[in-house]
Amino acid sequence: MNVRYRVELSQAERCELTAMLSKGKRAARKLKRAQILLAADAGRSDEEIARTVAVGGSTVYRTKRRFVEGNLEQALSEEPRPGAERKLTGKEEALLVATACATPPEGRARWTLELLADAMVRLTDHESLSGETVRRRLAENGLKPWRKDMWCIPKVDGEYVARMEDVLDLYAEAPDPDRPVVFDESPVQLIGEVREPIPAEPGQLERYDCEYRRNGTVNLFVCIDVHRPWRKVKVTERRAAEDYAQCMRELVDVHYPDAGCIRVVQDNLSTHSVGSLYEAFAPDEARRILRRLEFHYTPKHASWLNMVEIEIGVLRGQCLGRRIDDPNWLRREIAAWEKQRNAAGARIKWMFTTEKARAKMGRAYPATSKESQSRVLQKLTKEERLK
Repeated sequence: MNVRYRVELSQAERCELTAMLSKGKRAARKLKRAQILLAADAGRSDEEIARTVAVGGSTVYRTKRRFVEGNLEQALSEEPRPGAERKLTGKEEALLVATACATPPEGRARWTLELLADAMVRLTDHESLSGETVRRRLAENGLKPWRKDMWCIPKVDGEYVARMEDVLDLYAEAPDPDRPVVFDESPVQLIGEVREPIPAEPGQLERYDCEYRRNGTVNLFVCIDVHRPWRKVKVTERRAAEDYAQCMRELVDVHYPDAGCIRVVQDNLSTHSVGSLYEAFAPDEARRILRRLEFHYTPKHASWLNMVEIEIGVLRGQCLGRRIDDPNWLRREIAAWEKQRNAAGARIKWMFTTEKARAKMGRAYPATSKESQSRVLQKLTKEERLK
């Protein structure tokens, strides 16, 4: 037993090491050093510690020495390792980051490690620079210039806010005879197998060929009730104005024949309009249907406000996440999924409200809306003081 470096921990140090091991959110090497120190404090031999912690005897020796000659922090941390100095200085790393964030050279769509290394050789005194050095320095700064994210930046103005709050208030209303319904559509590719998949067996996953066959597309018209566990999915060969108009007539005559007014939340697709019904039906029929409908539109580039988007995601995950090449087969599978989900009473629990929108998106509201909102709050506060 190595008695030259005897570890005697204080109560505070034992508690710190014990807490570190219980959380387990540290580097594996640091956790092993903590185990070594606790075991040494308990009087175990170096050989026993090495065997229990699964480290070499030299690791036990160095950890104990650094604790006795230094302190707990030195015993847990890494010793400086020998090796070459960093090739890029601080200023050169800043130059590398700035170059990676700049426009790539002419004729190139994006920066690569090789292009960045060549650029740094031209901009600095280095005779050569490896792509691995560039990659490591970029990784330290969280940069990957060869990757891009596409996202939509909505224009948040008075129109955006008005439509958002209109939809949110509709979701928050108590159930009443005027049914609020959320409507949307989504395309689905019909994809079939070229070769028959091999079924799963004990110890072997199901296997299918990477090659597949396209068999066209169909469209899904999806409708859900905001206040009750009901949804309807209609599969059509296209998504023209006539198909949309037929869905609206089915809402009025088949799904909600007794409702006085059906309030439909939908996006801004060109076919989602009053004119589609006049294109599909005679004027008297179109007018009859529209007397029972009230349209509410989500803001542009705000599909997250359409509750049915969540339902479509569930449908894709539970039913459509496989290869289906026949429209009739697709209709049967969707009908079975729809029946099971309705019978289970599944609903979308919408948590975002107008109050939360004003609290979280206050900066995005137009300036006049902020001033009006502030005046209302001041007035309410003054009235409460008078009471």
